[in-house]
Amino acid sequence: MLRAILLISLLHATVVSAEATRILIVGDSLSAGYGLALEDGWVSLLQARLVGSGYGHEVINASISGDTSQGGAARIERALALHSPTIVIIELGGNDGLRGIPATVMRDNLMHMTELAQAAGASVLLLGVQIPANYGPAYREAFEASFRSVAGATGAVLVPSFMDGVAMDEDLMQADGIHPNAAGQPQLLDTVWPLLLPMLGPPAEPLQD
Repeated sequence: MLRAILLISLLHATVVSAEATRILIVGDSLSAGYGLALEDGWVSLLQARLVGSGYGHEVINASISGDTSQGGAARIERALALHSPTIVIIELGGNDGLRGIPATVMRDNLMHMTELAQAAGASVLLLGVQIPANYGPAYREAFEASFRSVAGATGAVLVPSFMDGVAMDEDLMQADGIHPNAAGQPQLLDTVWPLLLPMLGPPAEPLQD
């Protein structure tokens, strides 16, 4: 009887531990690793850094090249139910901007995603993106303000500009001028890491000297 109780307790602890250490990334080509070897993308680099820093988190990349905030909003509920993450990183909006989708529509989609993730018990890290000036100052300001609005209303942690330091550097971009190359991926991770780190909690395995 005691053995059975201990086994049940161990299984329960294992399930809780597994559920407590997942990071779900819902993004577009910037996180799907467009034009890159799988191991070169910032998401793979994030998993490696977590392991190297003693964290037991499993990174689940649910990013799809070409996806919009509408696509993310349509599929996040299933992803949350499937993976039970405690941290959700939302990296969407760039394709909304490229297609001229109204900023209010994008904002509502991001709000919906954030609220669903939080209702499922996850903390949310929202990666803001910027669009070129040729879209006009009014649309550009409304677009970028959408990320701030969602973060302000929900308490989600915001990275104001995911592509900061990368988008304007030709040496860090692919020939299409849209996607960072392999050299730019560590910079993307370095932009995300300082805001993600406080969300992780203590390392599962403290590093040895």
